Amino acid sequence: MKAVILAGGKGTRLRPYTHVLPKPLMPLGEDDPMPIIEVVLRQLARFGFRDVTIITGYLTELIETFCGDGRKFGAKIGYRREVAPLGTAGGLTLIKRPEEPVLVINGDILTTLDYGAMYDFHRERGASATIASYPREVKIDFGVLQFGDDPHVLTGYQEKPEYSFQVSMGVYILEPHAWDYLVPGQAVTMPELLEAMRHSGRAVHCYKQNCYWLDIGRHDDYATANEIFDNRRAAFLGQPDKSVLKIGRDQ
Repeated sequence: MKAVILAGGKGTRLRPYTHVLPKPLMPLGEDDPMPIIEVVLRQLARFGFRDVTIITGYLTELIETFCGDGRKFGAKIGYRREVAPLGTAGGLTLIKRPEEPVLVINGDILTTLDYGAMYDFHRERGASATIASYPREVKIDFGVLQFGDDPHVLTGYQEKPEYSFQVSMGVYILEPHAWDYLVPGQAVTMPELLEAMRHSGRAVHCYKQNCYWLDIGRHDDYATANEIFDNRRAAFLGQPDKSVLKIGRDQ
């Protein structure tokens, strides 16, 4: 099965670290640290996604040097480089229109999601696209005022309310016809692509699983990810897969 890792961003929220390293190469764990993208690659291989294309842009050479041909992760890796930023979906135009569903994943997330189960769900539902969905609680640290037609008359007052949302995990499965909605060289975000598909009548489904997920985008998130990875390394990497190790030796 095929996968695409989106690894072209500059990681501006993690500066100054990302002045030196692209975000996917940021290490996780204090003992035996492992770059984020290595965790992702090992997970993909474990779930059967061993034909991987990495879309790069910022500090491309470092990512290519570290990942190489993918043999050490039990995968086969190819690269496509964005000359100019194309958004979270526009870079897919650098890849030839596939003949089978493709898993697309951000290269900077930490999750225990079962990608194989998500792929099976996508095929069983007959979806054009599937988004991995995760519940997030957002707490407002202020008293929230509510108003009706008159903006000066209070109609409600909530002290530090909490709201629950389903958010995108940055993991998607796309059917080949998703590429029909993309224009080479034109920047487009993943939400724009999925909304274009949905408005044209294509079925976009959401996959929910009881798993852990963290988008490593900010300094606080990165610190949390380091702690979680140290404490639950086996939950993210699983047990060694003999078939993956054999592929690594044979390539």
